[in-house]
Amino acid sequence: MFTGELVILGPVQRDYLPRYVEWLNDWELRRFLAPILPHPYTLEDEEGWFNRQREEQNARRFAILTCAEGRLLGDCGLHQLDWTNRHAIFGIFIGDKDYWGKGYGTDATRALLRYAFEEANLHRIELEVFAFNSRAIRMYEKVGFRVEGTRKRALFRESTWHDEHIMAILRDEWAALYGKS
Repeated sequence: MFTGELVILGPVQRDYLPRYVEWLNDWELRRFLAPILPHPYTLEDEEGWFNRQREEQNARRFAILTCAEGRLLGDCGLHQLDWTNRHAIFGIFIGDKDYWGKGYGTDATRALLRYAFEEANLHRIELEVFAFNSRAIRMYEKVGFRVEGTRKRALFRESTWHDEHIMAILRDEWAALYGKS
């Protein structure tokens, strides 16, 4: 397991799936995630995802748990790992809204970046974020991600078009920010 100041990144457990289903069916959370049209998730959907992700060699996924009481807050991971070119795509969500805006996502992101650069020896981590998700953008910038480009009007959501930003951080940028060699 990998720890931050507030969170532990641990393995995704089968008994977490009902909570994931609850979160993924919450439109307030779901609107910030994938660009696909939302649909109701079932426990069977999540069990299929769980079984597939356990076999996936090019992804590392973690449950986000509080250090204090081990409460499940969300999920984060590295996807589309390219071991030759040493890069991956980052994703995160804090599903428990009681923990939004309190630093848990920032701490989980820092812990996962430490894993990515120190343990997995990756060189570059990138992500995609919808322009209307200003809270996430501020957090990503706080930990060192920078906007590299924008896909203009790439998402049609809530009857309007939205931009999508591509953000990234390189290992040497991360090392400079956090005093690592």
